[in-house]
Amino acid sequence: MTLRAAKIDRKTAETDITLKLRLDGAGNGDIATGVGFLDHMLTLFAKHACFDLYVRCTGDTQVDAHHTVEDAGICLGAALKEALGDMRGVARYGDITLPMDEALVLCAVDVSGRGGLAYDPGHLSEKIGDMDTELVGEFFAAFCRKSGITVHVRRLAGANTHHVIEACFKAFARALAKAVAIDREHQDEIPSTKGLL
Repeated sequence: MTLRAAKIDRKTAETDITLKLRLDGAGNGDIATGVGFLDHMLTLFAKHACFDLYVRCTGDTQVDAHHTVEDAGICLGAALKEALGDMRGVARYGDITLPMDEALVLCAVDVSGRGGLAYDPGHLSEKIGDMDTELVGEFFAAFCRKSGITVHVRRLAGANTHHVIEACFKAFARALAKAVAIDREHQDEIPSTKGLL
């Protein structure tokens, strides 16, 4: 099987990011973005998706975490798109309803080639650590735009903001892993009647 992996280098006036992604990995995360909560979320994302993920980012965190979080989403989306190639043989769809203590989050993914995000985390506290929680939506939106993947994330229950967001990332990881998995019975097919994703 072709190695499904990618390396993205992205440098702007706001961030300098190197990201390496291997889809058929072991769940190893080596993450250092300068934003502690983002590091935590990307590490558990790699673990629960069974992707190998390496991220190094130097960003203008003296301003705030916005550019780092958004650009990390851009790079992860770009890496996933490159690693998938023409998307031949992928399952295409994945979904899960995932509990995290009192929190319960639904995530559904379509490797459609048409990026879109429907994100409804409910009410969140303003910050976790030094990171604004509204940036979670920015991360997912950037990922979807760059990857061409449609993602739905919805909180069904939960009172603790940390638990809700952690459940969002874990659910995203699990649903995405299902969607990009190779369907052994149809591994030479594009999963669309159009013949193109």
